[in-house]
Amino acid sequence: MSKYTTGELAKICGISVRTVQFYDSKGLLSPSELTEGGRRLYSEEDKNQMQLICFLKALGLSLDSIKEILQSENPQKILLLILDEHEKQLKSEMEEKKKQLTAIDAVRGYVSQKQAIPENIKSDIEQIMYENKQKKLHSVHMKMLFWGSLCTIAELISILVWIFYKNWIPFAIVMPLAILICILLAGMYYKNSAYICPECGATFKPGIMEFFFSNHTPKTRKLTCKACGKKGWCVETYNE
Repeated sequence: MSKYTTGELAKICGISVRTVQFYDSKGLLSPSELTEGGRRLYSEEDKNQMQLICFLKALGLSLDSIKEILQSENPQKILLLILDEHEKQLKSEMEEKKKQLTAIDAVRGYVSQKQAIPENIKSDIEQIMYENKQKKLHSVHMKMLFWGSLCTIAELISILVWIFYKNWIPFAIVMPLAILICILLAGMYYKNSAYICPECGATFKPGIMEFFFSNHTPKTRKLTCKACGKKGWCVETYNE
């Protein structure tokens, strides 16, 4: 069976030696063997695990989240679900591009002949913009990020005004508004998200209390499936 040094493993996975050592210190991947001289050696299984860690990191998951997923009962199923969702997104994008090209060709014909564009063509063009499920979910995330950032900035400014100018009124006005906006954003997020169970493949919507108080990553949330009753890292998707 192949054995890899720290440098060899780093080269295969496209990362630095320091990154490999850092992941070891975080408990994500420890070498399966140490030589008498203290040299770290990684097995083929270690290499596969490191590639999985790098992939999850590239998807935007934090190291703590990756560690929890890898320590779960079925990390492979969770990864497969993430891949499935990503594949659906890519296929949807490809289909969207095909429809856009078809619409462009149709519009080009009408424009070249100086004819009015039919309403059904206009409707098709408008529909294309809203077909991608993952794009919708991404839009929800962006709205939350935008408004959340605005609230944070407003809160910081009001606190600074209170500290330096001894004027607490802006803070008293901003805080209730910020809380209200955060509640509305949380409600919007809950309404537009659903989760896929890695055990049975069912798509479900968790209870609101479980949703808000569960551990989560950018793409997964630790929930109890309503279909099979198993608790694990479920993959987020858009709630139709």
